[in-house]
Amino acid sequence: MIERADSPKPIRPEMSRAGFRYALLLCGLLMLMGFAAYGAGSPDRAKISGPNACAECHKQEAAAWKATHHFKTFQEMPRNAEANAIAQRLGVRRVKSESLCLGCHFTVQNKSGVDETVSGISCESCHGASAEWIKVHSGYSGKTAQTESKQESEARWKLAEAKGMIRPRALYQLAKNCLGCHVVPHEELVNKGGHRSGSAFDLISWSQGEVRHNTWHSKGKVNEVADAARKRMLLLVGLGVEIETALRAIGRATTRKVYAFEMASRADRAREKLAAAAKAAPEVPEIAKIVELAYSAGLMLNNERALTAAADGVSKEILRITQKYDGATMSGLDSLIPKPDTFKGKPRQAGVTD
Repeated sequence: MIERADSPKPIRPEMSRAGFRYALLLCGLLMLMGFAAYGAGSPDRAKISGPNACAECHKQEAAAWKATHHFKTFQEMPRNAEANAIAQRLGVRRVKSESLCLGCHFTVQNKSGVDETVSGISCESCHGASAEWIKVHSGYSGKTAQTESKQESEARWKLAEAKGMIRPRALYQLAKNCLGCHVVPHEELVNKGGHRSGSAFDLISWSQGEVRHNTWHSKGKVNEVADAARKRMLLLVGLGVEIETALRAIGRATTRKVYAFEMASRADRAREKLAAAAKAAPEVPEIAKIVELAYSAGLMLNNERALTAAADGVSKEILRITQKYDGATMSGLDSLIPKPDTFKGKPRQAGVTD
């Protein structure tokens, strides 16, 4: 239930129950078609190198990407009837060239002040615009992999991160990029355009499915699934970022329509799951603190200040977890971790020649 801060009357969806169920069904169908949402932000287009620059070295990873919906959206989405119907309702003439759609569905590169859509969701959508760090991260401090010292390697990675590289270990930043698109932060896109409000997303099932490209350290021999410790961290960070994202979305919502209701429902489901995680891993008090923060602000319209403060607090606690723990001692969470049969799509087998 979501209520207005200025009124005790609960807000109910402005549609019948049957209509609401139909909307949810439509959301599910769109998810199967590989739709994303409209992200709160996207990489700096002037610093985008494009996926080909990454593929020069990351051939196996690029091959895995080409089998995903992230890659296919470049060709498929502009031809999709439902996508074009949503665009038409919003006054967007071309989904591949207008900003409302670009943040999550495409990678856009700016050269000499001109934007060009170069691919679907790609490397830099997750790992950050790379122009300033691509040579740093692969340069071995001017040496080779065999001659670079440990200290030089550490300094190189630190510099790459300072220039905007989001490495696989940066779970909070990666999850923010995922949920920035898989939870729609644009009210009108849902209420007016009829876009779904987000995916039934969890960080483990989605990161370990078709998008998995964990082949670098095995030199392309194995596309490894995350180990138990990393899955525990993915669970906590994913739920925490989902709560944070939903709270911010509710704070920005303005009308008693589907968007506000679905954001409130998402926040409520996520905080219930995280409450279960807090009981399962009492040795991590930060989880209970996130739950406390998530319940500290009413899921109401006209409550942005309190909701934003709660979201800011959640953000700090998630970062604290990523800095303090590695998941190794959190075996109590294992019963809450999604099983392989929930993974979204099949990951590419490493070592396959395309």
